[in-house]
Amino acid sequence: VQLQASGGGLVQAGDFLRLSCALSGRTFSRYTMGWFRQAPGKEREFVAAISWSGGNPYYADSVKDRFTISRDNAKNTVYLQMNSLKPEDTAVYYCAADLGILPPTTPNYFHWGQGTQVTVSS
Repeated sequence: VQLQASGGGLVQAGDFLRLSCALSGRTFSRYTMGWFRQAPGKEREFVAAISWSGGNPYYADSVKDRFTISRDNAKNTVYLQMNSLKPEDTAVYYCAADLGILPPTTPNYFHWGQGTQVTVSS
């Protein structure tokens, strides 16, 4: 399995970005997908997750009502729509995939992408 994340960039506070993560090498529709982020000097933290069917999206409290996770199984891609961005959202964002039914915030995904940088200026 290969995960390719894209869509990061430098934006101002209040702006939006949409991250994409394409999965190749296996049947995408079977995978639980997650987004995590890691800011400089901090541990990697959970952002959002979505089940194989697209149901049961789950969010970290810090991004709830601002971020939306979705997936297009026909395109083998999971998205993270990030609205009302804040400087504290600045981090490298990683997508992850797993065939299991995982607890929502667990970092124990089997497959990880390379990350995409999101920088939010104040």
